[in-house]
Amino acid sequence: MGAVSQTSERALLRKGACLLIAAALLCAPTLARAAADRFFTTSDGVRLHYLEAGPSDAPPILFVPGWTMPAWIWSRQLDALSDRYHVLALDPRGQGRSAIPASGYDPVRRGRDIGELIDGHIDRPVVIVGWSLGVLDTLAYLMDAGDDRVAGLVLVDNSIGEGPPPKAGKRRAAPKTAAERVKARGAFVAGMFASDPGEGYRTRLTADSLRMTPQAERALLSYPVPREAWRAAVHGSRRSVLYIVRPRLRGQAEALVASRPGARMEVFEKAGHALFVDEPARFNALIDGFMTRDVKQAAHP
Repeated sequence: MGAVSQTSERALLRKGACLLIAAALLCAPTLARAAADRFFTTSDGVRLHYLEAGPSDAPPILFVPGWTMPAWIWSRQLDALSDRYHVLALDPRGQGRSAIPASGYDPVRRGRDIGELIDGHIDRPVVIVGWSLGVLDTLAYLMDAGDDRVAGLVLVDNSIGEGPPPKAGKRRAAPKTAAERVKARGAFVAGMFASDPGEGYRTRLTADSLRMTPQAERALLSYPVPREAWRAAVHGSRRSVLYIVRPRLRGQAEALVASRPGARMEVFEKAGHALFVDEPARFNALIDGFMTRDVKQAAHP
């Protein structure tokens, strides 16, 4: 047989994703019990989804997920913190329940999406918690809009251009078929955790992470920004920063704390990349401490 056509490839991909979603709905646990679904439309006409919970007059926290990940990956944070904070989690464009546009998978537009959510739906300075690619999207927002609407920054397990760069991981060849893509994404999702969150959780997360087109995914992996620009964004902000990392980024965390006033670090020695899922109680306590100590003291010196 000849090579599979692009049309057939897309049909196979849709079929594989539908099967994963059906399995996920059968066995996945209830997630983000306290959160309500919300939507807004960006200035370039894209409908984005976010989760919202907690008192609207409480201090706000906005969670931004990583590459291809949905907002509900922050469910353990939304459920635990919504009794005392106004918590929101964004589905960036192409991710989760947000629309999948043909364009906008660049740091300027992704940062602007964050800004438009903040400007339109959060009425006071917000603490932004960015994880993985969400760190860069958060810093892209700061580059574009500054930090007037920001109360503090929590940057989770991504390089921020500080100190020596981390050792580059081994690059894997892009999957050539829909079946290979599904298999590779399942392995990627499983590899984010030190402790298995369960088959239903992994299945649902894998299905959601396959919504975006391969072309858009590749665009997100190749932001055309020098690492020095990310460092400048962190150092240019006047807000308190909490940098939470695994051991591979310890050197960057130590360099940040040594060189930037108002920065603190925390290292999760045994967690996976999704460390807030592996160790939610510890992570949530750090967020709570940051809100009550660093952010409150900065607001009332």
